[in-house]
Amino acid sequence: MGHRGSPAGLCCSPADPARQTSAPTVTTAPPQHPCLSCGACCASFRVDFSVHETQAGGGDVPDGLAVEVTDHTARMRGTDHAQPRCAALTGRIGTRAACGIYEWRPSPCREFAAGSEACQRARRRHQLPPLEGDAATLA
Repeated sequence: MGHRGSPAGLCCSPADPARQTSAPTVTTAPPQHPCLSCGACCASFRVDFSVHETQAGGGDVPDGLAVEVTDHTARMRGTDHAQPRCAALTGRIGTRAACGIYEWRPSPCREFAAGSEACQRARRRHQLPPLEGDAATLA
């Protein structure tokens, strides 16, 4: 009997002892970075940075997401509201959150450390538990 059209390695029946394989290996996914289910910092602080980090200033931060504050300072839209929320933040705080411009985010966002005191303050503000142990050192 031919096995024409069968994908490679699938031509023998599972009952064929020559084709038996060991049980599949169970792998666990690496721990998810805590920031991917948080976003509290993006909805807690004003984010000011050099105008040189904006696209108009030669940087990467999209101009539409930054507001010029002074000749030298820009601010992420939404971060100076009474209840701040960065315009680049997507998702729901504490559940699944992400930066819509992660690759182009400004320096204060690049320098913000998961598990830092500022991070813990932001998490408290949004009634999220503190990061502890390995989760606090993933950043």
